[in-house]
This record gives sequence, structure tokens and C-alpha cells, in this order.
Amino acid sequence: MNYQDIATLLQSDPSLIEVNVRGWVRSFRSNRFIALNDGSTLHNLQCVVDYDNFEEALLKKITTGAAIAVTGVLVESQGSGQAVEIQVSSLEVLGVADPEEVKKTILSPKRHSLEKLREQAHLRVRTNTFGAVMRMRSKLSFAVHEYFQKNGFYYMHTPIITGSDAEGAGEMFRVSNLSLENPPTTEDGDIDFKKDFFGKETNLTVSGQLEAETFAMGLGKVYTFGPTFRAENSNTSRHLAEFWMIEPEVAFYDLADNMDLAEDFIKYVLRYVLEHCADDLEFLENRLLQEEKSKPQNERSEMTLREKLHFVVDNNFKRVSYTEAIDILKNSKPNKKKKFKYPIDAWGADLQSEHERFLVEKHFKCPVILFDYPATIKAFYMRLNEDEKTVRAMDVLFPGIGEIVGGSQREERYDVLKSKMEQMDIPEEELWWYLELRKFGTAVHSGFGLGFERLVQFATGMGNIRDVIPYPRTPGNAEF
Repeated sequence: MNYQDIATLLQSDPSLIEVNVRGWVRSFRSNRFIALNDGSTLHNLQCVVDYDNFEEALLKKITTGAAIAVTGVLVESQGSGQAVEIQVSSLEVLGVADPEEVKKTILSPKRHSLEKLREQAHLRVRTNTFGAVMRMRSKLSFAVHEYFQKNGFYYMHTPIITGSDAEGAGEMFRVSNLSLENPPTTEDGDIDFKKDFFGKETNLTVSGQLEAETFAMGLGKVYTFGPTFRAENSNTSRHLAEFWMIEPEVAFYDLADNMDLAEDFIKYVLRYVLEHCADDLEFLENRLLQEEKSKPQNERSEMTLREKLHFVVDNNFKRVSYTEAIDILKNSKPNKKKKFKYPIDAWGADLQSEHERFLVEKHFKCPVILFDYPATIKAFYMRLNEDEKTVRAMDVLFPGIGEIVGGSQREERYDVLKSKMEQMDIPEEELWWYLELRKFGTAVHSGFGLGFERLVQFATGMGNIRDVIPYPRTPGNAEF
């Protein structure tokens, strides 16, 4: 039997043809009105039961959380709140849900805190909030692929297990199949990783960028979109130990091309959700407005959720050098009045999200791309400028969150890259292949990285990054 999804039925006209639908009961009122949801939309479909035609034992099984199959005619709704409803002719309970058990869970029809929802992450996608967030996550994911595929990029799968630390940060998860109780050791008493599965130390990847660069130098335009891992002990609302990264790399692109790509890409994917997720966006915007009411006036956002999205989609991104940004911040009111948590007093400071947000929300009032950062605060692979003090790096800054994209023109000169690796103690034997790439037809090339969960957070208005990924991995937590 063909079942239709509720999203389609709610857009359909009344008809005398019988329809079939399956879903989970959200509520059952007066032994007559079933609110049914199948996850395809925020909205429930009302199914009207003539209880005289059904056995009492069957009706008793229609409880919140139960899975049911319904057959009936789609008619014009008699009540308010929906245009159509189903007049039920037959009904089957596919899976029961004990009301006493349901009361102990987040399926019970009352408000639950986001912390409580995280504790029952296996059920939270059945709530309105998480249904909306995860549908939007799916649409954003599709938009990412659509953008790159339409623009001639090739999707590549970079390794999850790697022997190199792309960021030089050292915060990596080790991968090993050696015995924890009795690992093999060298003569010096150190663990002998030559006896390990891969014959050397390996880790979970922090980025697919370096491998993507090798493919860009053969395929021209590539992108990765996959899981990355950071063993960073950060218990904040902006950090995860496992998250998804989008990383395009393009041969023959310089920094200006890279900025154009980042701006065009971001506008495309956000425009896509504005067009395809109207109901979920409206719901999440209203949810945010309710949440903001409990905050002091000065902590409330000046823009609604959809206004924030339009702020990015409808404005040209302002391009500002790091040096110019430092001057603006140094002379700003919050800096002079010591309102910044991290005061700006000299060139070379690593900008914090409070500084980035000031530039976007207060000073320029549009998204900002900062470029030409001090070499000392950026990664080894970024191209050194002629001043030998700055590198061709760029960060895209957004309202509400600060940095959302980090990228650069990559260092294409063999000697300069070799020397930078030496300065930063990055072993040449680990990245011999990355260096060698500069020997065979080296060329200007660029790319960037965008943490997908930060993008989902921005698009949904969720305050905590743990609420935009199905099962968050954070310090002390690998549940589910």
C-alpha cells in the first residue's frame, strides 16, 4: 500500500479518493481527534475518528507516541487551524506507547529544557524544535552539494585516519589497536608505534584540507564535506569534539577569488533555506522571540532570525584588512571604556568573537571579511605576503557568532613553505608529499573551511552547537 507524507497531504485539495498515512500520535482528544505527525513537516495532520465505528480496545491504544496507520478521505476541515483533515475509515496501531512510560520522557506534551532534551537525544527529533532543526540541517546539507556541483566542483572523500596534523595544533584523537594493558615498547621504554596497525602513530583527522589541495592540483576545483575531530577540552556552546567541515580548494584562485567564492557560497545556501524551509524558519524565529523575552534588554538580538539571514543574503560583504580592523577596534568606544573582555592595545592581537561581532553588528552593519592577518597567529600553509609580516588569510565574520569561515591563499612556493615548516617545527618527513606538490607544476591556489554546525546554528538560531547535530560529542560525553 502506498503511503503519502503529511507535508504533501496538507498542500492537497479535498478529494473523495482514499489516502493512506502513517505517523506518530502527538495527541488524541475527546476520543475523536488525532493529531498525527510523520516528521515530513512541522504541522500535524488532524485525523477525525467516529468512535462509534471503532472498538474501544483499539481506541485505548491510540496514545501520545504511538505509531499508527490511517486510511480515509481527505476533506475540508470543519475546525480552525488546518485546511484539510482525514475522515478515518480504518486505523491500525503499528506500535504502542505506554502512557506511564511516555510521562517519564520528553514525548510528554509539556515544555522541556534543552538540557533535558540532550539527555534523551534518541527521542528529541520527535519534538517540534528538533524536527525543525534537523529538517533544516538536511536542506542545508543538500544546498552545499548543489552549490558546488552546479559550479563545476568535484566532491572528494578525504581520509578520516591520518598521520599528519593539518592545523599544527596537536589536539588530536589517537587511533591505535595496541593493547592498553601491555603495549610493545622500544629500547627506551616508549610505546613502539611501528608495531601498531599502520606501523606509525595515526590520528583522527582535524581537516581534509591538505589532501584536498593535492586533488585541486589535478582536478582544478574540489570540495570535501565530512566529519572532523578535535580533542580540544572546550565545554562551550560553540565547540564539539566531532563536527562536519566543508572545505573547497581551487587551483589558480588567489585570495580575492577565494573571498568571492566564500561570499557567493554562503549566500546561496542561506537563500536556499529561506526559500525551502519557510515553516520551520517561522517556528524557530518565534521560539527565539519567546526565549529572548526572558533576557535583559541589552542582551536581546536586534534582529529576528529571518532578518539575520537576509542581513547576510542581501548585503555585500565588507572587505577589511586586519590592520584596518585593529585601528577601528583600538579607537572604538568599548575598547576605550574597557568594555571588551580582551582589550585591543597593539597590532598582532588574536581577535576574539567580541571584536569580530563589534565590527559586523556595530561598526560596519554588514557581514565582514577580514584579510591579511599577522603570520604569527596563522597556520604554516598560508601564503606569506611581500611584507613578510602578514599572510594571505581571510575570515568571514557574521552577526551573532563572529567567525564562520577561515581560509587563505595557500603557500605555493616550495622554499618558502619548507622554511615556514622548519620555523614552526612541523616535521618534513610527515608532510613530504605536501611539500613535493610544489615541485610539479606549482600554482597559486586557495581554499577555506566552514564548520557545518556553525552554519546550521546561524540558520536555525539555536544558541548551543550541541543542539544542531544529532548526537553531540563533547568532553565527558559520547552517549548514544
